Amino acid sequence: MAKTVRLVLGDQLNHKHSWFERTDDTVLYVLMEVRQETDYVRHHVQKVLAFFGAMRRFRDWLEEEGHRVRYFALDDEDNTQSLPDNLQLVLDEQEAEVFGYLLPDEFRLDEQLHTFGESLKQEVVIADTEHFLCSRDEVGSFFGEKSWLMERFYREMRKKHDVLMEDGEPAGGEWNYDAENREAYDGEVEVPEPLAFDHDLSDLAKLLDEAGVETLGNVDASKVNWPLSREEALAQLDWFVEKALPHFGTYQDALEKGEWSMFHSRLSFALNVKLLDPLEVVQAVEEAWEQDGDRYALNHVEGFIRQIIGWREYMRGVYWAEMPGYAEKNFFGYDRKLPEWFWTGKTKMACLSDCIGQSLDRAYAHHIQRLMVTGNFALLAGIDPAEVDAWYLGIYIDAIEWVELPNTRGMSQYADGGLVGSKPYVSSANYINKMGNYCKNCSYSHTVKVGEGACPFNVLYWHFYDRHREQLSGNPRIGMMYRTWDRMGEEKQERIRKQAEGYLDRIEEL
Repeated sequence: MAKTVRLVLGDQLNHKHSWFERTDDTVLYVLMEVRQETDYVRHHVQKVLAFFGAMRRFRDWLEEEGHRVRYFALDDEDNTQSLPDNLQLVLDEQEAEVFGYLLPDEFRLDEQLHTFGESLKQEVVIADTEHFLCSRDEVGSFFGEKSWLMERFYREMRKKHDVLMEDGEPAGGEWNYDAENREAYDGEVEVPEPLAFDHDLSDLAKLLDEAGVETLGNVDASKVNWPLSREEALAQLDWFVEKALPHFGTYQDALEKGEWSMFHSRLSFALNVKLLDPLEVVQAVEEAWEQDGDRYALNHVEGFIRQIIGWREYMRGVYWAEMPGYAEKNFFGYDRKLPEWFWTGKTKMACLSDCIGQSLDRAYAHHIQRLMVTGNFALLAGIDPAEVDAWYLGIYIDAIEWVELPNTRGMSQYADGGLVGSKPYVSSANYINKMGNYCKNCSYSHTVKVGEGACPFNVLYWHFYDRHREQLSGNPRIGMMYRTWDRMGEEKQERIRKQAEGYLDRIEEL
């Protein structure tokens, strides 16, 4: 019998947590594969396989370290498929006196475990995950009643953790080198071969199939290539620093057909399930720059570090400050359904076909593919943000609601009315063509603004600004768009409106 039962969720695989520093035979750790978690949204099959695969390896590590573990596999006879019901079963079996759990990162799980804890006769002990650099409420407290400006928070994080600082000032004299990180890929340097781990998870895939778990996307279950252990996560970090970081910044926004990984780290899954600590990732990158500043230019290093200690922590702060209402925000009142081709990739628009196809095949797309291709189209087309949320949350391997929701509903879809982003992130085909090669072999022409063969992004872009003039014209960052629109004249404006509305009426055929 165990005096204490402790729950570890599938995104709490933190080897460095103080819980695991010493063994205690009176403590039993519980991990579980449950339909509650596979079914609350339709997930990519690689996502489910990676989570279960990582959880099983974490179980093995705990047992090797001498800890007692109760693991509910998906097909265990006593698995109720419910987190609280399984916990109650274990607590009763063990006649436990204490139930402990780590603070969940998703609001729904936080509410569920809070309610479950209140129903117990046992003492309930809640611990921090010891992963993030800020507490749940710290970011909200930092801003208080002031505007949520990520840059101000990011600078404070740099100072607080002494990252890229020299005598109290930012290294190189500037806080932000983003202006140097917006180049299209020019082919001058070779894109590194992505590190793959090729796990054979065929048995797990069979388990999902036999259980009837509905998933999306594609997989070769004999070659699942995501890091599933801490050792592999550290190997992925080493690969990034050695192979990709030297060119990351310059090409981080580049869109290149056929290059699904480019110079991106692909560390987000390992970070989000907590196989890696964000500070150790930042320190590895900073150390590379300190040791070889010629190879690791500051714009590459700073741009990556900003994503980890700036944007990642900031978005989590937005989530906990604004939930649960944030999940209902719909600034533009959109209600259009997501086109069916978002689930197949079968569209004549080359950029969307490639990015969606890649997402279905890889459970991954980098941030510009998500923001400026799929997200850009959804915003221009007036898609219900709840539809967009469900797609992003399901299809990407790194998508957990605390990070997906503010990035999608806030940054990408402007559904929060400007809390996260100071303006809607929309563009015409010009930006997509500028940043990559998708437009070269497309059925539509990126140079045709209106008329036969015009890229849908072109007319939808102006249609978006036209129909939301009352809501957006006061935004100082986009006043130029309305001045340009007004100069077009009524005849051209009407042609754009008509073609845009025709495209939207035939959205499934685009």
